[in-house]
Amino acid sequence: MQLPSIYVDTKKIQKNAELVVNICKKSGIEVMGITKGICAFIPAVKAMLDGGVPKLGDSRMSNIISMRDAGIDVPIYLIRIPMMAEVENVIKFTYGSLNSELTVIKALSEKAVILNKVHKVILMVDVGDLREGVLPEDVLDIVENILELPNIELEGLGTNVGCYGGVLPSYENTKILVDLAIKIESKYKIQLKTLSGGSTVNLDLLDNRKMASGINQLRIGEAILLGTDIKTLKPIPGAEVNTIVLKTQVIELKIKPSHPIGEIGRDAFGKAVNFQDRGNRKRAIIALGKQDCGLDGISPIDSSIEILGASSDHMILDVTDCKQEIQVGSIIEFNIDYGGMLDLTTSKYVGKS
Repeated sequence: MQLPSIYVDTKKIQKNAELVVNICKKSGIEVMGITKGICAFIPAVKAMLDGGVPKLGDSRMSNIISMRDAGIDVPIYLIRIPMMAEVENVIKFTYGSLNSELTVIKALSEKAVILNKVHKVILMVDVGDLREGVLPEDVLDIVENILELPNIELEGLGTNVGCYGGVLPSYENTKILVDLAIKIESKYKIQLKTLSGGSTVNLDLLDNRKMASGINQLRIGEAILLGTDIKTLKPIPGAEVNTIVLKTQVIELKIKPSHPIGEIGRDAFGKAVNFQDRGNRKRAIIALGKQDCGLDGISPIDSSIEILGASSDHMILDVTDCKQEIQVGSIIEFNIDYGGMLDLTTSKYVGKS
């Protein structure tokens, strides 16, 4: 038994995929299942597909290649703007990619010609979150250039909100894509297949019927993998939660003062620290540290356990009021949020089962 380790309930993930696919289908919206949050852990990816997700997206080429090596042959898109250094692999292993730089799209075209492949491009438009994307006023000009490139198919337009700038999805910012698509189709006499309007944060907009008509794709990861929406910090109605549980083991258990003894400076990460003197407390150290996961990304399933802090290798818990009997060797379980999932699935020191 490898510890620390995360345990993935693939049945719950499959049910969440079915739920999300059905919600979106009622509005004529296709789901691209986003696998980056769980580092394309193959059992979870297969659960997504079993739940009816027709295509996948990931931000790391290494994850995409691992899915191809595992025999997954559905359309997979690179959802981070491609680096020039990975253009060849993008053409070899992906069905399409999200783009905002004409220089990169030209490089994709050149490599696609050499490899005799047609590569699909979704042009990202920045509607206010100020992460990736072409500004709306520049879209028509860049589209004209894309349409001239051999072996590149302009599949459609996409946008992203709720990540860098925290901008919430709205009727107004999703309609920007729709209006641009109408102008493009009119001017260039083409049909755009995809208007990719956002991610999990858009589901609430969809549920309230405030999504601009014409958006026909959402890129969904968190709602399927965790059953939650980071925007509201609440479960998606009807979704399965606690899909991924972290387990680790107690390596020390002692009663110690709650305030360090001696002159206090900074911790191992250079941060000033403050402690409340609560007298002697029962403290457990578990085999998990900041090299594995940020403290904000996990929470003990037993709410009577309190996380006090962590170094790179050790996490210190107050178990004085714990309802279960804790001893050296005890297994402590945690629920995780999206950030915790990213950390834990990326760490080579944490097992996956």
